[in-house]
Amino acid sequence: MFKHTLIAAAFALCGLAQAADVDDILRKADAFRLPDSSAQIETLVQTYKDGKLDKEKRYQVNTKGAGKSLILFRTPGEAGQKVLMVGDDFWMIMPGSARPIRITPLQKLLGDASTGDIANLSWAGDYTGTVLREVEVDGVHCLELELAAKRKSLSYQRIVLQVGAKDYRPVHADLFATSNRRLKQANYTVGAREGKPSVLKVVLIDEVQTSRQTVVTTLSAKPRQLGDELFNAMYLTRSDIAP
Repeated sequence: MFKHTLIAAAFALCGLAQAADVDDILRKADAFRLPDSSAQIETLVQTYKDGKLDKEKRYQVNTKGAGKSLILFRTPGEAGQKVLMVGDDFWMIMPGSARPIRITPLQKLLGDASTGDIANLSWAGDYTGTVLREVEVDGVHCLELELAAKRKSLSYQRIVLQVGAKDYRPVHADLFATSNRRLKQANYTVGAREGKPSVLKVVLIDEVQTSRQTVVTTLSAKPRQLGDELFNAMYLTRSDIAP
């Protein structure tokens, strides 16, 4: 009996150690995408059809940790439109509208880029994970992780994520819906930004419209302290103030 208790305790400790390791991996992977807890990010989204540029739009993404993001539309003809995310709640705010409109994190902005893709998604904060195996992805030695969403409101309920085995940089992800259908693939390009390795570009591949790709490029990112009022939906409907 005592021997069995020791074995069970050993397995429990191993499980806790692995969980701690996965949390650390996800935090480090997140840091390549969101190095600052409060930041202003200029983003370009482009759609390609059969390898040719079809459309492009620009957004300013303001993040403040704790699941708060404010997306400002910067393309002519869309100026004044905003998308606000606070935890599980998403709103579209139109110029001149008296009330914000509730939307889902899968609401498309352009091509296969949704509000959940561009807003502040945190692997470490929003998912639990396990390490599945070691794999090679485009010549990079990676760890493959299985991630399960902590909440049903998240854009993707399951993610299979491959990160570099040495520094945990994100390399590739398969993104799944609640039905376990793979919605899209994401390929990450990491380069130097202000001397730090950061995700510069994400290529989203639609699993249905295979002739189309959506490229999300980070043009610039800088730390910035943002007031809490910018993450209040009713305040944004009454004010033209923008970061």
